[in-house]
Amino acid sequence: MVHFSRWQLLFVVAVLLLGIVFALPNVLSRQMLDSLPDWVPNEQINLGLDLQGGSHLLLEVDVDSVFEEQLEGLLDTVRSELRSERIGYTDLAVRGDEVTFNLRDPSQADAAREALSNFLGNAEFDINEEGEASIGLTDQAKAERSSNVVQQSIEIVRRRIDETGTREPAIQQQGEERIQVQLPGVDNPERIKDLLGRTAKLTFHLVDTDASPNSDSIPAGSEALPSQEAGPDGEPVEYVVRRRVMVSGDNLTDAQATFQEGQPVVSFSFDSVGAQRFADVTSENVGQPFAIVLDGKVISAPVIREPITGGRGVISGDFTTQEVQDLALLLRAGALPAELTVIEERSIGPGLGADSVRAGEIASILGLVGVVIFIMLAYGLFGTMASLALASNIILIIAVLSGLQATLTLPGIAGIVLTIGMAVDANVLIFERIREEVRNGRGPVSAIDTGYRQALSAIIDGNVTTLIAAVLLFVFGTGPIKGFAITLAIGLVTSMFTAIMVTRAMIIGWLRHRRPNQLPI
Repeated sequence: MVHFSRWQLLFVVAVLLLGIVFALPNVLSRQMLDSLPDWVPNEQINLGLDLQGGSHLLLEVDVDSVFEEQLEGLLDTVRSELRSERIGYTDLAVRGDEVTFNLRDPSQADAAREALSNFLGNAEFDINEEGEASIGLTDQAKAERSSNVVQQSIEIVRRRIDETGTREPAIQQQGEERIQVQLPGVDNPERIKDLLGRTAKLTFHLVDTDASPNSDSIPAGSEALPSQEAGPDGEPVEYVVRRRVMVSGDNLTDAQATFQEGQPVVSFSFDSVGAQRFADVTSENVGQPFAIVLDGKVISAPVIREPITGGRGVISGDFTTQEVQDLALLLRAGALPAELTVIEERSIGPGLGADSVRAGEIASILGLVGVVIFIMLAYGLFGTMASLALASNIILIIAVLSGLQATLTLPGIAGIVLTIGMAVDANVLIFERIREEVRNGRGPVSAIDTGYRQALSAIIDGNVTTLIAAVLLFVFGTGPIKGFAITLAIGLVTSMFTAIMVTRAMIIGWLRHRRPNQLPI
């Protein structure tokens, strides 16, 4: 273990220099870092909500509305299929969590079952001898759908927040139907709340020109929707549109805010499937108004002048520049499968975060000073070398956190403080082993070689078992626990490197240079 080759020394020096380079941006201002060349590392450690301040939102997913929408779609399917098969029915409606209807002729029960069998999926179809039928979702289907809706909502929320440029948001599920969102550095969350509160479900429908929104009887298969336009009385103008979705926003591939004739608009493009549907609809309905519906409101209903075959279009209206930018962002991120409601909101001021940072700094400095004093008093010159290795260990931890762009939280600082205390464990094991060998009469070179060799297995065992615990904390923990686990794991790896490589390099360099007759330990 006293053999330290030139390449090993170069490796240690290179690692320490890289650590300094990646850790240095944390003591420079953001303005200074922006002025540096692009190839120079300029990543700083991201501070979490508890250190930087920001906003905390707790969102609830309206899963029930998804089931209602699914039942409404099932109702339309039942109506269409029974009519196409000429099966008479009455009282078709959604009642509770089921779609129910009565057959005019109970002898057509088998025909109804066969007609609907390909469209029911996980739904249960029950019909009795009197022709009373009910279709409902199974408990398993509801549980799977609920889980999928929440996971999809989390992904859409993440995309929308990422589009705003918010750095290192923490987004995770809480309970069965809730999503926790933490936004470090966001002092005014109103725009974020507005973006998350909009479902952004974009659909294209044909306008039912034969029906009037003021009529008491709107044909089955159509519905009256408000628009952004205001009538002479100041109330929103209503359109009667067909329920059938001709083209869905799910087929959008891009949406960008732009200007057309000096007005802010959103230009969009479809994928191949959406482009083909758009072309077919516009080709077959030239001269008919075509409604663009966003979250149940008609944005515009232009008349189709000619077939649109390029798969591109424009959404225009009475928009401001900020509104078209937000709308384009929402369309790019995708529609939420269900409405989100903010049920809890907290703001953490930057002052409280600064206090946490100062408290963490004080704890780290006191821990470092205490460990350094103890190790120097206990082991003299070798303790001084271990203290220098401890300083390099802290630099490497900061460098790794900066390079990985990990988020540092208050529990993460606790992990660093714990690492400072544990970082000298390996050196203590080695130094005590060297002392024992000196007492047994070994010379300096033999004592150091045996000390490192004999202590190595204990060092590896102790750090690996702690590393396993850190990994388990990260896998099964949430939020703050993950932050603690990350810094603890990084600190374990860097402390092993500094104890086994950095301290050993200094001791062997001193041994070769001084060639002592006895060790000052």
